[in-house]
Amino acid sequence: MVFVKAGTNKAYYSRYQVKFRRRREGKTDYRQRKRLVCQAKNKYQTPKYRLVVRFTNRQVICQIVYSLIDGDRVFCQASSTELPRYGLKAGLKNYAAAYCTGLLVARRLLQKVGLDETYEGNTEVDGNVVTTEYDKKMYYVDEVDEDKKPFRCLLDVGCRPTTTGCRVFGALKGAADGGLDIPHSEKRFPGYDRDAKEYDADMHRERIMGGHVGEYMEYLDEEDNAKYQEHFASYIANEYEADGLEELYEGVHEAIREDPSASEKKEFSPDKSFKRKAKLTLEERKARVQEKKDAKNAELEADDDDDEE
Repeated sequence: MVFVKAGTNKAYYSRYQVKFRRRREGKTDYRQRKRLVCQAKNKYQTPKYRLVVRFTNRQVICQIVYSLIDGDRVFCQASSTELPRYGLKAGLKNYAAAYCTGLLVARRLLQKVGLDETYEGNTEVDGNVVTTEYDKKMYYVDEVDEDKKPFRCLLDVGCRPTTTGCRVFGALKGAADGGLDIPHSEKRFPGYDRDAKEYDADMHRERIMGGHVGEYMEYLDEEDNAKYQEHFASYIANEYEADGLEELYEGVHEAIREDPSASEKKEFSPDKSFKRKAKLTLEERKARVQEKKDAKNAELEADDDDDEE
């Protein structure tokens, strides 16, 4: 059978409709977004809240977002650049930092809505998934208060692949331990074996406490000290050692729970001493060009005189 290439004619192009701009740019998965945003009509415009987790080259950003017809609104947000306030000054985008950022945004949100005392979350980090069934419905918190239900939001991963052990799930675990009601399971956490269908919570706890970073620090220090000095320069500058990372992260978790509120904004004061150069007029620009031409012609004439001599 002969292979025939399917051709496109004028009718095809006249009916062609381009994708949405953010779909063309590879920024938004609209199939996922529709399911995260659309609310049942009998909920009467009650918004669906999303835990949006994004990673840049330098930080982790966690936001609680809800959607309106004219766009999204950020209800609460936290980033790992705030963690130096709580004692963590290096490694601001690894799995442990993602957990701390998720914990921070959860405690900050519950403080904002007045649920921080009702839902304290999981104060002892153990890596297990906490669930409670109440009134024939599953909640992902320790206990459900009769008067005030927990704050529910859904994880929004964007266009990132949801592989097992991904840092996105570190932020999810931090937010869940912070007291938010986020539907999840242990199947994408570090320590889950898909073949055996078993979950090692201790392995996940070690990842939350930066155990994998400490192991790599010790390995690199023994094998290639020059690379260790370069790779962990910020850790060395802050005097962080591989043995003390667990205590460091425990202190960060306690500090976040004590005061999750955002820092006060600093007033911006521009440098008024700088003055932009005035724009040259047409006559000044022409005179400047003519001056350059005269200087170049004089230089060429001087070179010709030297050659003749």
